[in-house]
Amino acid sequence: MKTNSSEKESTGSPFGGGGGLYIHIPFCKQACHYCDFHFSTSLKKKGKLVEMLCRELVLRKNELNSPEIQTIYFGGGTPSLLEAEELQQIFETIYANYKIAENPEITLEANPDDLTEEKLKMLKASKINRLSIGVQSFFEEDLKLMNRAHNSEEALKSIKLAKSYFDNISIDLIYGIPGMSAERWQRNIEISLELGVPHISSYALTVEPNTALQKFIERGKIKPVDDEAAKLHFEILVETLTKNGFEHYEFSNFGKPDYFSENNTAYWLGKPYLGIGPAAHSYDGDSRKWNISNNPLYIKALENDKIPQETETLSLSDKYNEYVMTRLRTKFGVELAEVSGKFGEKYKAHFLELAKPLQKEDLLREQNGIYHITSKGKFLSDGIAADLFFLD
Repeated sequence: MKTNSSEKESTGSPFGGGGGLYIHIPFCKQACHYCDFHFSTSLKKKGKLVEMLCRELVLRKNELNSPEIQTIYFGGGTPSLLEAEELQQIFETIYANYKIAENPEITLEANPDDLTEEKLKMLKASKINRLSIGVQSFFEEDLKLMNRAHNSEEALKSIKLAKSYFDNISIDLIYGIPGMSAERWQRNIEISLELGVPHISSYALTVEPNTALQKFIERGKIKPVDDEAAKLHFEILVETLTKNGFEHYEFSNFGKPDYFSENNTAYWLGKPYLGIGPAAHSYDGDSRKWNISNNPLYIKALENDKIPQETETLSLSDKYNEYVMTRLRTKFGVELAEVSGKFGEKYKAHFLELAKPLQKEDLLREQNGIYHITSKGKFLSDGIAADLFFLD
C-alpha cells in the first residue's frame, strides 16, 4: 500500500472509510503438506465457480456497511490459476455493482511457478496492482518438505520477472521448518533483501490438525517443529529486516515505508469487509459470517440464489477481545481512549488492571495512553493478548 508518511501513529486508521472485498479462489495444483485452507486440486468446476462468485457479488452488493471499496484481495487457494477472461468477469461484476475508491489496492496471491512472462503481462493488463508471491523458502529441501509446487530456481526467477511489471510486491516466507538452521533462515532473508522486495510476510510453520505434515510427524518421517528454533528464527527476522529499513508493523508483516498492506491493515483496524467464495469470511463490525467450505454445495446454493453461510453476532466482550488481540499485534497498539470510547469504562478498568503485571514483566509498555508489546514479548503476543481478555 502506498501510504502517507504523515499518518497518525496512534490508532487511527491511515485509510479512509472504505471497506474491503476478499475473493476466495479455492483451487490449487497440489496440496502443500502444512495447509489446512479450503481448496480443491481439481480444476473442472473452476469456470462454474467463478460464475457463482459473480452471482454472490451481485446478491450481496448492498450488504457491506461502507461508502466504497478501498481494497480488493484475491486469496486462496491459488488465484494465479485464474485466466484473463475469469479475472475480467469478476472485475466487471465488482465495478458494475460496487462503488470503488479512486485508487484501490488490488492484490492477487500468486505461486512462483505460475508467474511466467505471459501471465505477468496478463495480470499487469488487468486491474491488479499488487502481487503477493508465495515463495516460503528459496531452498529446495524446504520446498520439498512442504510439497510446494515450485522449486528454488522458480522462486528467484518469478520475483525478478515480476519486478519488471509490478512495483508493489510482497513475498511470503516460512520459518521454524524442521531441519532449517539459523544460517539457512538468515540466507532466506538476505536473498529477499538482495531481490529488493518492499514487503515481506513471514509465518512460523504450524502443525494443523489432519494435515499431511501432522501425519508425517506422528509417523516419525519428519522431525517435530521446534518452538525454540522458531523463536530464534523470528528474532533473526525482526533484527535483520528492521536494520534494513523495514518497519515491523504487524507481528508477521514487514514493509518498507509506503508499502504496508492496506488490505491486511484494514482487517487489524476493524474495517468492514465482504468475503466472497467458499470458506470466505465477512465482518461488518457487529457480526461475522462465513461461507460453506464445500465447492459443489456452494455452487448448488448460488444456482438457487441462496448464500450458503452461517452468522455469529458478536457481544461487546467479543469485540473488545478482538480489538485487543489485533491491536497488540500491530504498531498501532491499544489506545485507552479508544477502549473507553468503543467499549466503556468497565473495559478500560479491566484492561488497566490486567496490564499491570505484564508491564512489571516488561512484556507490555505504555506511552501517551497507548499500549504496545515490548521486544521481549513480541513472540508471545497472542498469549499476552489472551491474558487481557474479558471473559463473561
